[in-house]
Amino acid sequence: MGKSRPQPNGKDARSRRLSKTNPDKVLSARLGSKKLSQPKESVEELIAKACVLLQTSQPDEALSCASRALSKLRSEDAHSTARALPTMLLLAEIQLELGDADAARNAFLQAVHLDPRGSIDESQGGGAEKFLWLAQLSEEGGHDSVSWFEKGITVLRNDLASKRDLQVQAQKRRKLAAALCGVVEIYMTDLSWEPDAESRCESLITEAMLVAPESPETLQTLANVRISQTRVEEARKALADSIELWKDLPAGDDSVPEFPARISLSRLLMEVEMEDDAMGVLERLVEEDDTSVEAWYLGGWCMYLTAERRSPEKVTNWKASDDVDEDMRKVSLISSRDWLRNSLRLYELQDYEDERLRDHVRELVRDLNSVLGDNQEDPSDEDDDAEEEGWHSDGDDEDQAMEGT
Repeated sequence: MGKSRPQPNGKDARSRRLSKTNPDKVLSARLGSKKLSQPKESVEELIAKACVLLQTSQPDEALSCASRALSKLRSEDAHSTARALPTMLLLAEIQLELGDADAARNAFLQAVHLDPRGSIDESQGGGAEKFLWLAQLSEEGGHDSVSWFEKGITVLRNDLASKRDLQVQAQKRRKLAAALCGVVEIYMTDLSWEPDAESRCESLITEAMLVAPESPETLQTLANVRISQTRVEEARKALADSIELWKDLPAGDDSVPEFPARISLSRLLMEVEMEDDAMGVLERLVEEDDTSVEAWYLGGWCMYLTAERRSPEKVTNWKASDDVDEDMRKVSLISSRDWLRNSLRLYELQDYEDERLRDHVRELVRDLNSVLGDNQEDPSDEDDDAEEEGWHSDGDDEDQAMEGT
């Protein structure tokens, strides 16, 4: 019988097997086994992580975490309203941050399904918020928006009757007033043809003023209503009172109206010939965001109107020998052109879609060029190199005008 082949000892066998194995695969296998052994994140941990990601401007990552949290929650307890409702609202908030209005609307509608009357406490994801958002996100607008607003208003009225904490009451009052003003805006636009539109606006703004008389937004809406009724002096007073409430506060203060609200405010101020106040608002807006096409446009339009009011035809007892008014008018015209040209440059850079705004700006610039002289091409026709040179090249014109005074 042949001699059997000697078997290698255990240590040698292991050495040979390892020598034939890719060390990278061994390492990745070990890391993989460790990764698989890590505990899975709970629903609460995923929600907390999503909140942090949203607050740190990472909405895509936040959406992933929140979606996983909702899926996990449904698999664990499909009927847990108390846990699902805050998650749905968080998903809606993330979708709003991502600019997906349809997805946000769907999330809010699912929240309404879980809390149809807003009777669940706000701390658990209930309350009026979802109704107020759906009023703003309504595709139909008009009566549909009003219906959602009214649901939220009912919840807020009930909250005010039951809350005793003064700070909470103040927050609820301001939110209720904002919702009432939202309905007013709809009756002044989409539903302005309704036979009772004016009376509805009057009753709504009266309640808003009773609830939050020191809210800038309430006073601004009151001014809008009074303008529509041609009660201009009352409108001016309301606008002045509104500005007085926040003009000395820093930009980040909660009492300062949001950017779009102040854009609307500047339009109302211009409508009642309060151009100086309007420019104060617009100058602050462009300091906060110098890429706003509309803010630069309105500033240019406002300065144009200011110059028009200083023209010989408009000024009472104007004398041709009075050079001061004419010099101030020229400075206003130059400033107007600067602001309008900045607006056009930004319009082209951002592919802005408001063609009516663009056409009006071009018309105003042509008019200003005919008065001041065309020392620069239309910004919309300039090449990229000219755009990179800066937006304020026309400032020299203003300096020269001031030197000549």
